[in-house]
Amino acid sequence: MEKLKVNIPGREYEIYIDNGILNNTADYIRKIYSGEKIAVVTDSNVAPLYSEIVVSSLAQSGFETKLITVPAGEKSKSADCLMNLYNEMLDFKLTRTDLIIALGGGVIGDLTGYAAATLLRGIPYVQIPTTLLAQVDSSVGGKVAIDLPRGKNLVGAFKQPEMVIIDTDCLKTLTSRVLADGMAEVIKYGAIKDKKLFEMLESIKSTKELFANIDKIIYNCCDIKRQVVESDEFDTGGRMILNFGHTFGHAIEKKYNYETYTHGEGVAVGMVMACEYGEKLGITHNGVTDRMISILKNYNLPVDVQISKDELAEAVAVDKKGEGSKINLILIEDIGKVMIKKLEKSDFLK
Repeated sequence: MEKLKVNIPGREYEIYIDNGILNNTADYIRKIYSGEKIAVVTDSNVAPLYSEIVVSSLAQSGFETKLITVPAGEKSKSADCLMNLYNEMLDFKLTRTDLIIALGGGVIGDLTGYAAATLLRGIPYVQIPTTLLAQVDSSVGGKVAIDLPRGKNLVGAFKQPEMVIIDTDCLKTLTSRVLADGMAEVIKYGAIKDKKLFEMLESIKSTKELFANIDKIIYNCCDIKRQVVESDEFDTGGRMILNFGHTFGHAIEKKYNYETYTHGEGVAVGMVMACEYGEKLGITHNGVTDRMISILKNYNLPVDVQISKDELAEAVAVDKKGEGSKINLILIEDIGKVMIKKLEKSDFLK
């Protein structure tokens, strides 16, 4: 087992990484929770695979549980779905001293985390991420949100989980596309902070080889995010680097109505666009874009999509990294060396 501790004063929590630990969910929950009621939120894809394992473990340990299943997909990160979730939890008579578990990918983690942050002014919750993207990124750090028609993650909060339980066996049931989706975020971590990780990813030639190294990869990514979050919990400075590729990526997701491209696919193209833009500014070293394109193609991720200047402009206008008339664009000078470039939005669009 791999274990990490996120050391945010007053909100510390453990991250456990191992294969098969879903079977012992209750043992981990007992470490941080002595109550009785637990609401488990999952989606229609994950429920048939893992909900029975988790709920059975909890029930056998004496917990009173309620399983809440929402439709799979980004569209569940909506105000309507959030209201339904509130009602289900209130019907269960959940209180502020009870517990919520998010069992699923990034959408479930974000939606459930936001419900936990806001219902009754805050209920403790635990993240059990089942996709690679959620395991290496969205389950750690406490950013939770829902989407608005105007853009992604525009309504949100900071709500640190009580614990993160990562079962790497869950990755074996992912489709190749969903696995690749998570690899975009893994590649991002190498690009911004870990040159050796990036080089290792470049050397991997098969899915079998990837899985042979997956525990180490997840640990490295979580460790990078842990360090960044500890230094800037509320995303006002250094934590912005985690959004490398995301300004462009969110614009791509929105343009295609969150249906054509996954989050990871949007980020993949966004990283290429950021590298290209960085090279034009003379910030990103020549050849970095070619390396980025090559590694993304190796993991079956897209490197180019059609998107107009107006669509990018709209995304930049509401980007959460903006400060008035300025945009904080995340660029890399070289693999493993990231920077925040403050630009006038008007200059960026030119």
